[in-house]
Amino acid sequence: MLVRCSTGNLSLVAFTLVAALYSPQNLHAQTSQLQAQQAVEAAVQSELSAAQTDKSLWIYRGHDVTPGKDVTYQAVQTPDGELKRIVERWGRPLDGAASDEEMSRISEYANDRSAQAKQRKEDAHDDEQASSMLKMLPKAYLWTIVSETPETITLAYQPNPAFDPPNMESHVMGTMAGQMVIVKNGNRIRTLRGKLVGDIKIAFGLIGKLNQGGTFDIERREIAPGLWQITETHVHIGGHALFKTIGTQEDEVKTGWKPSPAHSLPEAAGLLKNP
Repeated sequence: MLVRCSTGNLSLVAFTLVAALYSPQNLHAQTSQLQAQQAVEAAVQSELSAAQTDKSLWIYRGHDVTPGKDVTYQAVQTPDGELKRIVERWGRPLDGAASDEEMSRISEYANDRSAQAKQRKEDAHDDEQASSMLKMLPKAYLWTIVSETPETITLAYQPNPAFDPPNMESHVMGTMAGQMVIVKNGNRIRTLRGKLVGDIKIAFGLIGKLNQGGTFDIERREIAPGLWQITETHVHIGGHALFKTIGTQEDEVKTGWKPSPAHSLPEAAGLLKNP
């Protein structure tokens, strides 16, 4: 996930936090802040490590809703990439002609090395960007503990006024606040949710703006021992660019996870013939 830009004035918040942390009568607050920071750093390291070592492949069913689109699809992952076949639109199964067209599209892609290479390049870029954003989490926010159970720890985050975003993509982090839930066993991130606490202005607002109040919620679950996947994504952010509506409005839920036996895209296409 992640969207992309103007921070509000948080100097008073920062001053209040620093005063609380270093006040002699608030040693517990200082300890809690340190524990929260350590929890985030451990979770980030666990996720980065898992991204390098987890080579598991899956079959799952997804339901994706965006403005003007409501589709249910079956997905099959392979070492060469992933194939998705739409099986329903707006809650209704595809008719024969639409189903044949969908399989034709899948078969064509499964045998198009150029298209596959382009997709792998885009996926690699997305993975690199996600990794970079993940590494910024400990520094981009001020973290505090909200609650804790034997299994999980819930943290709240606010923009860190000392964070200097290195690029436009990371600038958005200066306007987000919310909560993160970490599962202690393995230090894995289960939930990351938040909202834009300020407008995100592109070129000082001359080109566009994403509106304050936009929300996102990413849910991850352990679908097999030690193996985690994003199971829900809910993003509702609005705005405009040169008088055109921009932003992201999407709700996607993934269920029915099971190991994929496909070793290639043609094999995945064969499995999708009977989803």
